[in-house]
Amino acid sequence: MNKRELRRKIKQQLENMSENLYQQSSLTIKDKLLKEPSIIEGDTIAITISNNREVDTTGIIESLWKQGKRVVVPKCNSINRTMQFYKIENFNQLEIVYMDLREPIPQITELVSAEQIDCMIVPGIVFDKSGYRIGYGGGYYDRYLEKFKGNVISLAFHNQLVDMVPRDPHDLPVNLIVTEQNRIDCIQNRGSVKTSMKN
Repeated sequence: MNKRELRRKIKQQLENMSENLYQQSSLTIKDKLLKEPSIIEGDTIAITISNNREVDTTGIIESLWKQGKRVVVPKCNSINRTMQFYKIENFNQLEIVYMDLREPIPQITELVSAEQIDCMIVPGIVFDKSGYRIGYGGGYYDRYLEKFKGNVISLAFHNQLVDMVPRDPHDLPVNLIVTEQNRIDCIQNRGSVKTSMKN
């Protein structure tokens, strides 16, 4: 299957999730994420505002605020396919933009550079255990990750995992995937993949 077909297939599976399973799985993922060392030790956490059947991030953001973390969320520029992150202190600092996405209002939020972000939580629709992902097709995160030096985590439901995601040269993998069932060390998996290919 190519990226477009995989994206369509997994999106359909996510839409078919019951509300109860969605909520319970999101809560489990939240609890597991908050125990991650890079979250505990990091001061500034980048995360998206969840939409549709993505792992719910509103509860995560509220927990990060309670812990005194600086939460930054992306604002996308659809003209040049770039994004910047802004600090938010409440959900009233968001506006609804295209495709019903919620993004920060630049006029009332603080711009934060990549160098100031300790950990970035990267969204996606399809993932493999090596950390490669299929997003929404804009390439925003791949461009941003080229200059990002912090830890990179994705959140996913178990049914978003596949054996292997088709890869393009510009695709950049994440370091860790947290699901309701597993903590997937993608760096270790990429190492084992390389080893097995050599043998």
